[in-house]
Amino acid sequence: MTNIDQRLQDLGIELPEATAPLYHYVPVMIHQGVAYISGQVPRKNGEVPFQGKVGREVTIEQAQELAEMCVLKGLSSLKSAIGSLDKVEQVLKVTGYVQTAPGFFEPSKVLDAASELLDKIFGVKGHHARTAVGVAELPSNTPIEIDFIIAVKQEDITR
Repeated sequence: MTNIDQRLQDLGIELPEATAPLYHYVPVMIHQGVAYISGQVPRKNGEVPFQGKVGREVTIEQAQELAEMCVLKGLSSLKSAIGSLDKVEQVLKVTGYVQTAPGFFEPSKVLDAASELLDKIFGVKGHHARTAVGVAELPSNTPIEIDFIIAVKQEDITR
Protein backbone atom coordinates (compact mmCIF):
# COMPACT_ATOMS: atom_id res chain seq x y z
CA MET A 1 0.00 0.00 0.00
CA THR A 2 1.33 3.44 -0.91
CA ASN A 3 1.60 6.33 1.53
CA ILE A 4 -1.37 8.18 0.04
CA ASP A 5 -3.43 4.98 -0.13
CA GLN A 6 -2.72 4.51 3.57
CA ARG A 7 -3.61 8.14 4.26
CA LEU A 8 -6.92 7.71 2.43
CA GLN A 9 -7.64 4.57 4.43
CA ASP A 10 -6.79 6.36 7.70
CA LEU A 11 -9.23 9.12 6.72
CA GLY A 12 -11.92 6.57 5.87
CA ILE A 13 -11.93 7.67 2.24
CA GLU A 14 -12.37 5.34 -0.71
CA LEU A 15 -11.70 6.63 -4.21
CA PRO A 16 -14.46 5.92 -6.71
CA GLU A 17 -13.69 3.95 -9.87
CA ALA A 18 -12.21 6.12 -12.61
CA THR A 19 -14.87 6.56 -15.27
CA ALA A 20 -14.62 7.14 -18.98
CA PRO A 21 -15.61 10.61 -20.18
CA LEU A 22 -19.15 11.06 -21.47
CA TYR A 23 -17.97 13.38 -24.26
CA HIS A 24 -14.95 13.88 -26.53
CA TYR A 25 -11.99 14.69 -24.26
CA VAL A 26 -9.41 12.92 -22.13
CA PRO A 27 -9.76 12.84 -18.33
CA VAL A 28 -6.09 13.67 -17.68
CA MET A 29 -3.45 15.25 -19.89
CA ILE A 30 0.14 15.27 -18.65
CA HIS A 31 2.76 17.59 -20.11
CA GLN A 32 6.24 18.17 -18.70
CA GLY A 33 5.35 16.91 -15.25
CA VAL A 34 2.07 18.78 -14.96
CA ALA A 35 -1.26 16.91 -14.94
CA TYR A 36 -4.29 18.78 -16.19
CA ILE A 37 -7.40 17.03 -14.89
CA SER A 38 -10.59 17.71 -16.82
CA GLY A 39 -13.59 19.18 -15.06
CA GLN A 40 -15.14 16.72 -12.64
CA VAL A 41 -18.91 16.57 -12.17
CA PRO A 42 -20.11 14.80 -9.00
CA ARG A 43 -21.96 11.88 -10.54
CA LYS A 44 -22.67 8.78 -8.46
CA ASN A 45 -24.03 5.80 -10.37
CA GLY A 46 -24.45 8.13 -13.34
CA GLU A 47 -26.54 10.70 -11.44
CA VAL A 48 -25.79 14.00 -9.71
CA PRO A 49 -27.14 13.53 -6.15
CA PHE A 50 -28.27 17.15 -5.72
CA GLN A 51 -29.26 19.17 -8.78
CA GLY A 52 -29.97 22.84 -9.17
CA LYS A 53 -28.53 26.13 -8.13
CA VAL A 54 -26.65 26.69 -4.90
CA GLY A 55 -28.58 29.17 -2.81
CA ARG A 56 -31.93 27.97 -4.13
CA GLU A 57 -32.42 24.18 -4.63
CA VAL A 58 -29.04 23.19 -3.18
CA THR A 59 -27.63 24.21 0.21
CA ILE A 60 -24.02 25.23 0.79
CA GLU A 61 -23.53 22.01 2.79
CA GLN A 62 -24.87 19.84 -0.05
CA ALA A 63 -22.66 21.69 -2.55
CA GLN A 64 -19.65 21.17 -0.26
CA GLU A 65 -20.36 17.43 -0.23
CA LEU A 66 -20.48 17.49 -4.03
CA ALA A 67 -17.19 19.43 -4.12
CA GLU A 68 -15.55 16.63 -2.12
CA MET A 69 -16.96 14.11 -4.60
CA CYS A 70 -15.35 16.10 -7.42
CA VAL A 71 -11.97 15.95 -5.66
CA LEU A 72 -12.18 12.19 -5.22
CA LYS A 73 -13.24 11.68 -8.84
CA GLY A 74 -10.34 13.85 -9.99
CA LEU A 75 -7.85 11.96 -7.85
CA SER A 76 -9.25 8.67 -9.14
CA SER A 77 -8.71 9.81 -12.72
CA LEU A 78 -5.20 10.99 -11.87
CA LYS A 79 -4.33 7.72 -10.14
CA SER A 80 -5.56 5.81 -13.17
CA ALA A 81 -3.28 7.92 -15.40
CA ILE A 82 -0.09 7.83 -13.28
CA GLY A 83 -0.45 4.63 -11.25
CA SER A 84 0.01 6.05 -7.76
CA LEU A 85 -0.97 9.26 -5.98
CA ASP A 86 2.44 9.13 -4.27
CA LYS A 87 3.72 10.67 -7.52
CA VAL A 88 1.90 13.92 -6.70
CA GLU A 89 4.50 16.58 -6.03
CA GLN A 90 2.12 19.50 -5.51
CA VAL A 91 -1.48 20.44 -6.12
CA LEU A 92 -0.95 23.67 -8.06
CA LYS A 93 -4.38 25.04 -8.94
CA VAL A 94 -8.02 24.22 -8.36
CA THR A 95 -10.74 25.92 -10.38
CA GLY A 96 -14.33 25.50 -9.27
CA TYR A 97 -17.47 26.50 -11.09
CA VAL A 98 -20.53 26.78 -8.87
CA GLN A 99 -23.99 26.98 -10.44
CA THR A 100 -25.48 29.75 -8.34
CA ALA A 101 -28.86 31.30 -7.81
CA PRO A 102 -29.08 35.05 -8.36
CA GLY A 103 -27.77 36.81 -5.27
CA PHE A 104 -25.61 33.91 -4.07
CA PHE A 105 -22.14 35.32 -3.53
CA GLU A 106 -20.34 32.53 -1.66
CA PRO A 107 -18.88 30.09 -4.20
CA SER A 108 -15.64 30.28 -2.19
CA LYS A 109 -17.40 28.64 0.78
CA VAL A 110 -18.38 25.75 -1.47
CA LEU A 111 -14.82 25.34 -2.78
CA ASP A 112 -13.37 25.44 0.73
CA ALA A 113 -14.56 21.84 1.16
CA ALA A 114 -12.46 20.76 -1.84
CA SER A 115 -9.43 22.70 -0.63
CA GLU A 116 -9.68 21.30 2.88
CA LEU A 117 -9.97 17.72 1.59
CA LEU A 118 -6.87 18.12 -0.59
CA ASP A 119 -5.00 19.46 2.44
CA LYS A 120 -6.13 16.47 4.56
CA ILE A 121 -4.99 14.00 1.92
CA PHE A 122 -1.70 15.57 0.81
CA GLY A 123 -0.68 17.88 3.68
CA VAL A 124 1.43 20.79 2.41
CA LYS A 125 1.48 19.21 -1.05
CA GLY A 126 -2.26 19.85 -1.09
CA HIS A 127 -1.95 23.63 -0.64
CA HIS A 128 -2.87 25.32 -3.91
CA ALA A 129 -3.93 28.44 -5.75
CA ARG A 130 -7.66 28.54 -6.43
CA THR A 131 -10.41 30.20 -8.38
CA ALA A 132 -14.08 29.93 -7.36
CA VAL A 133 -16.54 31.23 -9.92
CA GLY A 134 -20.33 31.49 -9.77
CA VAL A 135 -21.93 30.53 -13.09
CA ALA A 136 -25.46 30.45 -14.49
CA GLU A 137 -25.56 26.88 -15.87
CA LEU A 138 -23.48 23.69 -15.72
CA PRO A 139 -23.81 20.30 -17.46
CA SER A 140 -26.50 17.94 -16.09
CA ASN A 141 -27.78 20.76 -13.86
CA THR A 142 -24.92 19.96 -11.48
CA PRO A 143 -24.26 22.56 -8.80
CA ILE A 144 -20.48 22.24 -9.17
CA GLU A 145 -17.68 21.29 -11.53
CA ILE A 146 -14.01 21.36 -10.56
CA ASP A 147 -10.81 20.97 -12.56
CA PHE A 148 -7.29 20.55 -11.24
CA ILE A 149 -3.68 21.25 -12.18
CA ILE A 150 -1.23 19.02 -10.31
CA ALA A 151 2.55 18.64 -10.55
CA VAL A 152 3.58 14.99 -10.76
CA LYS A 153 6.84 13.07 -10.77
CA GLN A 154 7.68 12.25 -14.36
CA GLU A 155 9.31 8.85 -13.97
CA ASP A 156 7.35 6.05 -15.61
CA ILE A 157 4.60 8.37 -16.84
CA THR A 158 3.96 7.79 -20.50
CA ARG A 159 1.32 10.42 -21.34
